[in-house]
Amino acid sequence: MLLADLGADVIKIEEVARGDDTRSWSPPFANVVSDAPATSSHLPPESAYFLSVNRNKRSCTLNFKHPKGLEVLRRLIASSDVLVENFISGKLASMGLGYEDCQKINPRLIYTSITGYGQTGPYASAAGYDVIIEGEAGLMHITGEPDRPPVKVGVAATDIATGLYAHGAIMAALISRQQTGKGAWIDCNLFESQLAGLANIASNFLISGQEASRFGTAHPSIVPYQAFPCLDGFLMIGAGNDKQFRILTEDILERPSLSSDERFLTNSLRVANRAVLVEIISKALQEHSRDHWIARFTGKGVPFGPINNIAQTFSHPQAVARGSTVEIQHPRAGPIKLVAPAVTYNGKRMPVKRPPPWLSQHTFEVLRELEFSEEEISLMKEEGIV
Repeated sequence: MLLADLGADVIKIEEVARGDDTRSWSPPFANVVSDAPATSSHLPPESAYFLSVNRNKRSCTLNFKHPKGLEVLRRLIASSDVLVENFISGKLASMGLGYEDCQKINPRLIYTSITGYGQTGPYASAAGYDVIIEGEAGLMHITGEPDRPPVKVGVAATDIATGLYAHGAIMAALISRQQTGKGAWIDCNLFESQLAGLANIASNFLISGQEASRFGTAHPSIVPYQAFPCLDGFLMIGAGNDKQFRILTEDILERPSLSSDERFLTNSLRVANRAVLVEIISKALQEHSRDHWIARFTGKGVPFGPINNIAQTFSHPQAVARGSTVEIQHPRAGPIKLVAPAVTYNGKRMPVKRPPPWLSQHTFEVLRELEFSEEEISLMKEEGIV
């Protein structure tokens, strides 16, 4: 999707009958409009999950276990800049579509493998799922409240991080190809992406042997730095240095005695006396509403923000001012809203030129571009190859 946002012609190869698994991950889904294309009438409604990550792509269904389907894929490979695949390690190679096979077809191809654990090692053949690797690669161990069981992140954070790493690697490989004329094999996986995502927590262990634990919304090394309850909601507060702590206690909370209290004079002391300080701040904030405290914090230089629900997030003045959502016309669902691309270039946001495709929407279009005849296309359709 990120490559498509940048203008790449992304052709999504899908299984003929069902397509991408996320097409069936509903409810919620978008209702089908009355004038939807008749050729798509056999399909279920478009799932919100699928719509969230498939803008700007074309959909081509293909059974490449069949020799004719394999021929279609090889023609695509010959004319493509990048191939992205997320089969279990070695699966495509067993079908004659491994990196070495594809390099013979197109030496300039950027072949990108996204797997659970990478192309080598004892887990290379294991399937990878975000929630499993959140647990296995340490993220779930540090997520949740200290006195409660571990929890997963609210979105597929490991999947998303791996996609971002793959996107960056592809862009770098394209630059390298401009200099060398050669393609590359990118080995990107969830496990190592999540290890990299442990950031300072990983460094704490690798440098000092310090094991991590769960702190909820709090920070292991900074106090106060967490979500606090107000009378009717929550605020996230991050007083990361002594100056900010003084402003918080003296100007915002109007409790100047806290900044001179020997237990709280430095961040190290505040960490040591975390429990008592958090209790004092919590009681103070619960005396008034969230909006009262937002007004008190605004402009004071202490990092803060409300814990918004999703409706509040999309009505946030910054989201509205930045045009952070985009409405597009979908051929089956009618007008739908999507999160807009996150990056702007020269002050302009990347456009959404294509709505997420319905299953097989562009199959015949792609086959014609690959110079298959109408007779060949009809035969492939009859035989269930496309």
